[in-house]
Amino acid sequence: MEPTIGEHLARIRRESTLTQEQLAEQAAVSVETIKKLEQGVRKSARIPTLRKLARALGVPTSALMGSAAHAQAMREPHAEPLGLVGIRRALAPARGLDGQPVGPRPPVDGDLPVEHVRNLIADANRAYHANDYATVISSVPLVLATADALVERSGAGDDGQVALGIASYAYQLAGRLLIQLRQLDLAHIALDQAGTYARAADDQVAGASATAHLCWLLLRTGRIAEVEDLAARTADTVEPRLSTATPRALAAWGVLLLKGAAAAARNAREDDARSMLTLAAAGAGQLGDRLTQPDDPADRFFVDVAGNDFSGSGVQLMRVETAVIASQPDRALDLAREVTDSPQVTPSSRQRHRLDVAWSYVETGRPADATAVLMQLRDVAPAWLRQQRYAREIVQSIADGRRRAMSADLAALTSLMDRQV
Repeated sequence: MEPTIGEHLARIRRESTLTQEQLAEQAAVSVETIKKLEQGVRKSARIPTLRKLARALGVPTSALMGSAAHAQAMREPHAEPLGLVGIRRALAPARGLDGQPVGPRPPVDGDLPVEHVRNLIADANRAYHANDYATVISSVPLVLATADALVERSGAGDDGQVALGIASYAYQLAGRLLIQLRQLDLAHIALDQAGTYARAADDQVAGASATAHLCWLLLRTGRIAEVEDLAARTADTVEPRLSTATPRALAAWGVLLLKGAAAAARNAREDDARSMLTLAAAGAGQLGDRLTQPDDPADRFFVDVAGNDFSGSGVQLMRVETAVIASQPDRALDLAREVTDSPQVTPSSRQRHRLDVAWSYVETGRPADATAVLMQLRDVAPAWLRQQRYAREIVQSIADGRRRAMSADLAALTSLMDRQV
């Protein structure tokens, strides 16, 4: 990861021989701000603050720019303009009259073995599922640049088709990350490109996967009816023969049914949601655990990069979610007790399910149990939890409904969700 703003600031300040106090006086910036940046307590700052520091140090503001990925991952105030600059540059480059992009781009090796590009995407995907958003934010610009370069260098023919499919998954990863970070317009750009690459590759599995992530995005923006229609139509198009389908084809189809069920439930069409979940359960039964130890290299790559966790457990998680949507907290808790651990369920899906459980505890008058669930999430996935508006609403509900002084755990959760540095 590149040096942070604070590391650049400390180095340049020392080279100038200014103390922190002297710099604060010359820049008209509080010494506390300088200390927090240099000590890494703050990972980002407002552009006007950086400009004042740069002028006092006699350097361009850009000299202080560094990685704000960690600040973005933890939703630190003022992080957004700097935290995602590399991803913005990759997805929406500034172009001159000649059409060429302006500004720095990640260096891409001259030799691009397909396996190297696959591994690059897979490594970033593992960091994503480990809730290490700072690492993913830093690595996505290189992942996208490398995937684009592979497409450009592969040309037409079979090699070109393979490259296009790989590039689709690179952009799907970027889209998923940006949805988690609630950068929905950028996510739409990424997923649109993922779909374009998948269509050019004539890869239905990659296309179905990109569509499923787009459905997630559209749900976040309230386009419920569109999601129900898009998920159902795409699922019909790619529906495999259950007895002969590859594991990746089953998974790509099945997750579309889950997205369709989520939309149908939100659209007050419970019967349609149940029908989709029944069909999804049949597909999950046929899939079994074949994606946990895939034999086919193509299935292995799909597992490594697609962010797909379709399984029997995944269907059960959606049944819990639909009960929550229907305002049936008791039923949601009953269904949650039937959920089993599965290696096929991604950490983010398990974490989202735990928020459904916490909400159900609040709705059934068990705020202490809800707090305990949220504290577990804080311990294992603080960066993920910090990004969740749903979690913020649950914490607020617990705080608003309490009859006693705020407990230490609730105070810690409130601090995490509303942290201002």
